[in-house]
Parts: sequence; structure tokens; C-alpha cells
Amino acid sequence: MRNPIKKLQEMLNFGAYGSASPNSSVFYETSDIPLADIMQLYYRDATCKSSVDLLAASTVGMGFYTTVDEKYDKANEAKACVDAFCETVNLDKLLNDMAKPLIACGNDFWLRLSPNKLTDVLRLPIDAVWKINLDNVKGFRIPHRVTGYKLKSIYAATNAGIDQDVLSPTAVLHWQLNPLVSSGFGVGLLQVLLHTLSVNGDKRPAYAQMKAKIERLMPKVIEKYAGPDVVVGLPGAKNEAIKAFEKTIKNRPEEGAWLFHAFKGATVTPVTIDPRAIGFANYIDHMVNQFYLGCETPLPRLFSTPGFTEASANAALDLQDMLIKPVQRYVKRQVEREIFSVVLSQNGFDPVKAAARLNWGSPNQPEVLMSDLIAAATAATPLIRPEEFRKNASKSGGELWEPNPEKAAKNESLEIQGNQGESGSGG
Repeated sequence: MRNPIKKLQEMLNFGAYGSASPNSSVFYETSDIPLADIMQLYYRDATCKSSVDLLAASTVGMGFYTTVDEKYDKANEAKACVDAFCETVNLDKLLNDMAKPLIACGNDFWLRLSPNKLTDVLRLPIDAVWKINLDNVKGFRIPHRVTGYKLKSIYAATNAGIDQDVLSPTAVLHWQLNPLVSSGFGVGLLQVLLHTLSVNGDKRPAYAQMKAKIERLMPKVIEKYAGPDVVVGLPGAKNEAIKAFEKTIKNRPEEGAWLFHAFKGATVTPVTIDPRAIGFANYIDHMVNQFYLGCETPLPRLFSTPGFTEASANAALDLQDMLIKPVQRYVKRQVEREIFSVVLSQNGFDPVKAAARLNWGSPNQPEVLMSDLIAAATAATPLIRPEEFRKNASKSGGELWEPNPEKAAKNESLEIQGNQGESGSGG
């Protein structure tokens, strides 16, 4: 594939997409919090990263396969066309890379490198789109539809002295979750952790800020307990001696400050901290719990908090599924409408009749019944060996024990002797 940055510059320079110039008035809507700041929280906070990664992996991590309507007379060719495109652009990797910013900040932007012939796509940097141009419903100040994506100046190009910094909607595939009515941007998982809250003039800091401040102060508190400040008295000592002692002791690592004085009566007095001064465990727990609620997945709690039972873990997984399924449905419909249908149409297929679908997971495997296994193992000419039967039976839910060769041989010997005795008495 050609250099994507160079190709983007060429497209902007030659007006491949054109600038959005709607007839009605246009106003700009920006994201409340810069998307790059949201992704910075994802990259630098372990709780946020683990929560987003878990949700993203649960959403698209199982992979996908494609299907088409078998009644369509060109079903095989249509499926081959879709599969070839997925392989060419590595759609599986694109979806995995997209899922994290989509869940974290509610947005991701893909550039259609060849809008007239969809053959390749490129994920834009998360901060590439600065504003989204929206037009109004005629006669009202109500946002109606997107008319263009305004790029940051560092991503724009200049053609004949004119800045080309607006991409048309046909050039951009915009992924968004929880879009606001008045905004072209989506809202992701981590925004709530970066928002402050004002009620009647009182302003609550963002939870991410409070958590970061607590984590910043914790090492200092520990240092105070591990090496408290100490005041040392050296009666009659000269300043030179005091300075020498002070310099020697202060250079020791991981120690508190040592203060020297020359009053009579040598003393060594640790300056301790009242433990009640940091007795805010309940408040800290409340703040941290709010942070976990903002991450919307209980699984990190399972890893960090003791006392969770298997029932609690199963309940947590059920709750997570409720969050994942809507995102999966959105991604599925977006791919089918914006990618599969376009690819089929451009290659001469009827996208409605082909009905190309993205399906999560692996194709359904034929169900193996226990009766089929028994028949295969007990046939006149067995189709499977005993050890193969045991393995397949255990996979099907059968509870099997490892055979005991000595006991099996002994039982077989007793059975043979019994059969011989019965034969003799009958004769």
C-alpha cells in the first residue's frame, strides 16, 4: 500500500473529496473533551486500560466470518468478493484496533482512500478530526446531518494557497457510540471520569483527577512513616561539626529530614504523624468505587478485591454481556452497510440480494451425538479407536475416569473364568 500520509496529502491537494459546502448555514460542534486527552487516560491509567481492553476483546476479539444469502444466483462469487476485500485490508485487525478508541472515547475515524472504488481504508489519528460540520433542519436550529469533517491544521494540506482541511462525509467512515443530539461526536466510556460537576456553584473535580492525586500522595505518606523527620540536638557542637553530621545523615537514601540544633541536652526526637490525619479509608473507597462504576465493567474488581465467589463472577460476566451486545450489533450493522454493501455494489453484485453478513465467532460446527460415537466405536469394523471414543465422549460432557490396566485385566480374567464354568455345567 502506498504511503498513507502522502496519499492523504495528494487527495487534499487535488480535491479528490472536495470541501463540504452546504447551502444552509453550518455550525461546528466539537467534542467536550479532546479525544486525545481521553486516549491519554486510557494509555496511562491501569484501571481504565484494563476495563477498555476487556470490553474491546469481548466485543471483537473472537473474530468473525462472513455469509451471504445462498439463494442468490451469484452467492459464491459475492462471498469471495467480500472475503477478498476483508483479507486485503485486514479487516479483522482494523476492527480490533478500532474497538479500543471506540469504547474509550466513543469515536474512531477511517479514511476511504479510494471513495469511488473502495479498495482500501486507513484509520486516522484520533485527534485528526477537529470539528464536525453540521447543517440544520430547514427553518430550525436543529442539527440534521454531517456535511464535512474539519481536520486539524497539522493534517491539512494547501493547494494554490488555499487550505484544504475539510473532508466530505463520503470520504470518512465515522464510528461513534452514544452520539449526543447536538453533536456529531460520540461519547465513550472514559469521558465521565474526566468531567467535573458543578451544582449550585460547587464544583467537584473529575474522578480521574482525584484518583491521580491520591495515588500521587500515597508514596509521600508511606515515606513519612518509613522515615519520619527527626530533630537532633548536639549541645556545644560547632556549626562546622553540625553541618558535617547533617550532610552525612541526609545523604542516606530513603530517610526523612534531619534537623540539628546546638542547645544543651542532646536529644533525638522523631516527628511522627497522627494516623488519624489519614483516616479517610471510607472516602477513598467511595471515590475508587465511583471510578470503577465509570469504567462500566466489574471484572477488574474480581482481580483486585478478595471475597468474590463463582456466582459473583458469573453475575459480573452476565452484566458485561449486556454492555457488549449493543456494541457488537452496532459494529456488525456498520460493517454490513458501509463496507460490504459498497464493495458488492462496486463489483457488480446486488447487495440487497446478496445480503452479506458479518457474524461473530466461528462457523457453526456439526453437532456430534453420543449415539453416533457409540455406533462408530462398536461397529463390526470400528471407525474410531477406544481412546478416541473416550476423548470425544469427555468433550461431549461425559464423566470418564482413567482406566486401570491391572484392575481391567483382573476383571477380564474373572469374566472369562466365569464364562468357562457356565459352559462346563451346561454340558
